[in-house]
Amino acid sequence: MKKRNKILLLGLLLIAGHINHSVAQQKTDSLYVSKVWVADNGDGTYKNPVLHADYSDPDAIRVGTDFYMTASSFNCIPGLPILHSKDLVNWNLIGYALQKQPPFDVYDKPQHGNGVWAPCIRYHDGEYYIFYPDPDYGIYMIKAQNPKGPWSEPLLIKAGKGLIDPSPLWDDDGKAYLVHAFAGSRAGVKSVLMVSRMKPDGTGLIGNEVMVYDGHKNDPTVEGPKFYKRHGYYYIFAPAGGVPTGWQIVLRSKNVFGPYERKMVMAQGSTAINGPHQGAWVETPDGRSWFLHFQDKEAYGRDVLLEPMTWKNDWPVIGVDKNGDGVGEPVLTWRKPDVGRTYPIVTPPESDEFNKPTLGLQWQWHANPQVMWGFPSGRLGFYRLNCIPKPDGFVNLWSVPNLLLQKFPAEEFMVTTKLTFHHHFDGEEVGLVVMGEDYQYIKLEQENRQLVVKTVSCHDARKGNPEKEIFQQKFTGQTVYLRVKVREGAVCSFSFSADCKKFTEAGEKFHAVPGRWIGAKVGLFALRNGKINDAGNADIDWFRIEKIEK
Repeated sequence: MKKRNKILLLGLLLIAGHINHSVAQQKTDSLYVSKVWVADNGDGTYKNPVLHADYSDPDAIRVGTDFYMTASSFNCIPGLPILHSKDLVNWNLIGYALQKQPPFDVYDKPQHGNGVWAPCIRYHDGEYYIFYPDPDYGIYMIKAQNPKGPWSEPLLIKAGKGLIDPSPLWDDDGKAYLVHAFAGSRAGVKSVLMVSRMKPDGTGLIGNEVMVYDGHKNDPTVEGPKFYKRHGYYYIFAPAGGVPTGWQIVLRSKNVFGPYERKMVMAQGSTAINGPHQGAWVETPDGRSWFLHFQDKEAYGRDVLLEPMTWKNDWPVIGVDKNGDGVGEPVLTWRKPDVGRTYPIVTPPESDEFNKPTLGLQWQWHANPQVMWGFPSGRLGFYRLNCIPKPDGFVNLWSVPNLLLQKFPAEEFMVTTKLTFHHHFDGEEVGLVVMGEDYQYIKLEQENRQLVVKTVSCHDARKGNPEKEIFQQKFTGQTVYLRVKVREGAVCSFSFSADCKKFTEAGEKFHAVPGRWIGAKVGLFALRNGKINDAGNADIDWFRIEKIEK
């Protein structure tokens, strides 16, 4: 009997082990891996960028064995993306800290280039903090006990026009400080860094700010400061020289209010990586230093690179110092950080089958979203976009808030989407767009009670220029496959199909350009002329990003 019980127990343990293994395997299988860009080479090395997408002004921290990153989101909502990594190379998008952007009456409409500028994420006393600037309103703080959320409502801790790029520091004696910069476009001054006392709970500043650095002479447009302390020194890491052409400096002092010594620690050097700066110093659990920063790639946005970092005479050297002058250069490939083990390859999501009860994390709107814009259908397997009336005085898409978009994920890629259009009236349309200050889209529109495929372009949309129709062809049926191929240099070509086998080219090629402080984005929209009590809609079956077929 005892022997029989032992056999039964062994069998149960084996079943349990198999179930646990299956669950673990499912978790591993559920990790998204891009078909167009993976930074992990699979051999213990990585290639830059580690994120080939527009995660502008990145900041990161380590908590235990976990790394978390956030980035600027400007007017795109949800905002303040939260990314997670175990090895600084493989990053997964796990959520957003900002679900709706205040003031709501302002950001319910597109505010291109405004909103969330360079944020700073920190972990203090058991809580995660993000300090972010809105250059038109001031410095906000939000916090959470879990980086996945929920995050608190934004608290305006310092009102003021032109206050940007805040970074806090909690000192060893319990006192707290905040460094920030100025946006010349709002404040009328720039290229200086300010430090002030901060309430230990981060809810406000104390007293007046002190100017600790003036970069006008050597470091014009110094901004984006990050505050640290090491070996008794207060450090301020800051970019200078402008986004596409700048360099990284570090300031240090034994006194939080200075005076600070200054040193350039990274520049483009002999590389093709322009303007390498603005980011985060992090340490792996074994105490080794790394630096995450961005590079501006115009239509592709500001992607994220990972640099090895060393210390020499209590000064950091970021990247590789090829000529021994103490100034590092970015690396193209390098050994992955040693974090004690190897973790699965993962990338932020791109393709979407729309089989979940929530919209995929890769998607953002161009303003605070409204519930009527679109509905997930869960197990029905599609996302419904409703034909929302065009804004009053519509000229082009620059004024449209209900653009459902995501970042460019690689130098070259192909987007194909399948949708079914339930059109009710003339003037209703659904389309696939590459959006920026110049944009182009392909759409299905009801015109004279007939469906027509049209390709439309617009140049200098921000200046209020009208759209131009460059292609049209009648279409039979309600289900259509829309496609755009993006090739090197952000050259886009649009096409459509009734069966996803034979595609018809639609209009001339289009060179994508950035939006206002963001890269070009790709996604969907559904619009109509005028209001009605039950407009048409489009059911988006899937949206897939793949390599371009040879």
